[in-house]
Amino acid sequence: MTSGVTALWSHRNSLRILVKRDLAVKYQQSVLGYFWSLIEPLGMGAIYWFVFGVLYSRDTGRHLGDAADSYPLFLITGIFAWMWASSALSEATNALTGQSRLITTMNVPRQVFPIGRVTGRFAEYAAGLPILLAVALVYAAHGRVHLGWSLFALPLAVAVQGVLLIGLALLLSALNVLMRDVERFMRLIIRVLFYATPIIYPLSLVRESHLPGWLKVGYELNPLVGIFQLHHSIWYPDEFPDARLLATTVAGSVLVLVVGWWSFRRLEPAVLKEL
Repeated sequence: MTSGVTALWSHRNSLRILVKRDLAVKYQQSVLGYFWSLIEPLGMGAIYWFVFGVLYSRDTGRHLGDAADSYPLFLITGIFAWMWASSALSEATNALTGQSRLITTMNVPRQVFPIGRVTGRFAEYAAGLPILLAVALVYAAHGRVHLGWSLFALPLAVAVQGVLLIGLALLLSALNVLMRDVERFMRLIIRVLFYATPIIYPLSLVRESHLPGWLKVGYELNPLVGIFQLHHSIWYPDEFPDARLLATTVAGSVLVLVVGWWSFRRLEPAVLKEL
C-alpha cells in the first residue's frame, strides 16, 4: 500500500487533469454549469424543510434541540455532504468500466480513476461551502447559531469522509468490472443509506426510539453516521459524536480504505484482463 501511495503521489498531475476533464465534460453545454452542483442540494433542502420544517414542525422541533430554530442550516449541511458521498459512490462504481480505453493505454496507477471521481465530487462539495457559511452567518446574526471552535470539526469531517469514500470507490470500481450487478445494487444501497444516516434528522431520534438495542448498535457501526454527526457539529457542538462513535467512525473508515486498496490491487490483473 505504501508503494501504491507513492506511485499515486508521483502521478498527482494526471489525477488533477482527469478531475478537470470530468468536471468540464459533466457541465459542458450547460448554461448554469457548476451552479447545478448547488441548485440540486438546495432544492432537496427546500423540499425536506417544507415537509419536516413546516408540515411536521411540531414533531421535528422536539428532537432537534439547538437546531430547532435553524433547521434549514441543519438540512443543507447534511445534504451537501450527502451529495458528495452519493455522487462519488455512483460515479466511482463505473469509473473503470466507463474509461476502459484510457485505463489500458495510459501509464498511470489505475487507482487514479476511481479516486479522481471522489476528488471531483469533493470539488463540487467545496463549491457549496460558501453557501453554508453564508446561511450560518445569517442565523448567527440572529443568535440562533453560535460559531466557535466547533468550526474545526469541518476538516475532520472532510478527512474522514474522504478516507471512507476512497476505500469504497476502489472496492466498488474493481468489483463492478467483474460483476456488473454491483452498479445496479449500489443504486438501491444509496437510496437506503440516505434514510439510514442522520442527514435530515438528528441521531438522538434514533437513540431515543423504541428500536431493539442490537439494531441501534448496528446503526451506529455505519461510519457515515459519525461522519454526518461531525458535519452537523460544525454549527451545533452538541451534535459532536461521543468518543465511542468517533472511534468507530475513524476506525471503520480507515479499515474500509485498507480493504478497498488491498482488494483493488488483488483484483487489478483480472480487471485489466476483463477490460
